[in-house]
Amino acid sequence: MIRGVKFVSIPTRDQDRALDFWTTKVGFQIATDQPFGAQRWIELRIPGADTRFVLFTPPGHEDRIGGFTNLAFWSDDLDATYERLTAAGVETLGPPKKESWGSSLLFRDPDGNTFVISTK
Repeated sequence: MIRGVKFVSIPTRDQDRALDFWTTKVGFQIATDQPFGAQRWIELRIPGADTRFVLFTPPGHEDRIGGFTNLAFWSDDLDATYERLTAAGVETLGPPKKESWGSSLLFRDPDGNTFVISTK
């Protein structure tokens, strides 16, 4: 039986730059960082969460770098998250937007990948 999502991949051109961004600016923690062919297998985790994120681009999938991602984060305090991210130098696409269904915030990583954070 499927029990959850183990990891999702965040495509990147420069694993060192991406690792620095996700750990120092966003606050993820390194779960593993080891050689994996021509790249490294870098798994990150959000403190207190089970799902991990892999900074890895499979060969032939470089065209996926720099687009709108198909994953969404959630935050219990979107305004505080926005303040923390902007103070850390993360590029946001404006302040949180409040909608009838909840609130959301868009941000980009150094590779131009765009992510959404919403209220749960």
